[in-house]
Amino acid sequence: MSKEDTWKWQDPGEAWKGVGIYHITLTVPSREPLLGTLVIPDDDPAQARVERTELGAQLIDELYHLGKIHTEIRILQFCLMPDHLHAIIHVTRQISQSIRIVIRGFWQGAKRIGRVHTLSINPEFNSGTINKVEEEKARQAFPIFTERPFIRPLSRKGQLQTMYRYVQMNPERLAVKRMMPGYFRVQEGIEIGGRRYCGVGNAEILQAQDFAPVHVRRTMVEAAERGDDKRLRDYMNGCVIKARKGTVMVSPFISQYEKDVLAVLLKEGWSVIVVADNGFGEYYKPSEGLFDSVAAGKVLILSPWEYDPKKKHVSREDCVEMNKMAEEICGQWSD
Repeated sequence: MSKEDTWKWQDPGEAWKGVGIYHITLTVPSREPLLGTLVIPDDDPAQARVERTELGAQLIDELYHLGKIHTEIRILQFCLMPDHLHAIIHVTRQISQSIRIVIRGFWQGAKRIGRVHTLSINPEFNSGTINKVEEEKARQAFPIFTERPFIRPLSRKGQLQTMYRYVQMNPERLAVKRMMPGYFRVQEGIEIGGRRYCGVGNAEILQAQDFAPVHVRRTMVEAAERGDDKRLRDYMNGCVIKARKGTVMVSPFISQYEKDVLAVLLKEGWSVIVVADNGFGEYYKPSEGLFDSVAAGKVLILSPWEYDPKKKHVSREDCVEMNKMAEEICGQWSD
């Protein structure tokens, strides 16, 4: 790869112009299923697919058009859902414009076909009886694609394969949510230890007999970094052994060591309570690693906070508070 093709995040004027892979999401803000219909053959989520509406088909044509007018862009994968479109694109060489400007062009095309759709479903708009002012008011009354597409660069190792799977699994996971609404419905007013939580998952996990927190201490990590990892290994192994004996493990699972423990617990099918740093939006869906376990009734996700769509990072204060919550949950339900 030449120097000119390097992804230059830090250079003013050059950011977002180099070689890279991006995940693009365009959503119908009203969340109406205007783009397709979910079909679940034989009630088998693994066979789920989305049958495109005319508008959905036109949106896919617009996506292909993006690749035709920008030959440096390859469309690696896409998935049309009833109310949104996922696409993974590859910028194969340096481009003259920011990828944000390129995607804005795609968005303008999407808005154009959205306006045509709005007019086509209202016969009076084609009758010649309304003037331009009334027509513009009608467009505003039925907005489609009014929100900018979400653009996410995929730059970390393994991120592309994870995103491939995420996009591919969208129809199946929507089917699971529709067939098992109880586990994916946000449950409010769960009181534990004087706190009120909202939850997603199997609340019956709270009826278990034994609970224990998973909290890898900094002293364990520091000792391991100095070459003495016995305490850390014994602690992590101990968490798994407790789960195998029926104890429900509770944690925000923040550090990589805690995530490693969580991965084993989920793989082996043990019940887990996850303390989350944000609430649950209207269209919340558990993360890639948790989704299947939530569907299987093995996970309960709890959060005491209102959903904040702008929150991107977890502060140290949040981490301390969530670990405290995990210990409170274990103390409250293990007495």
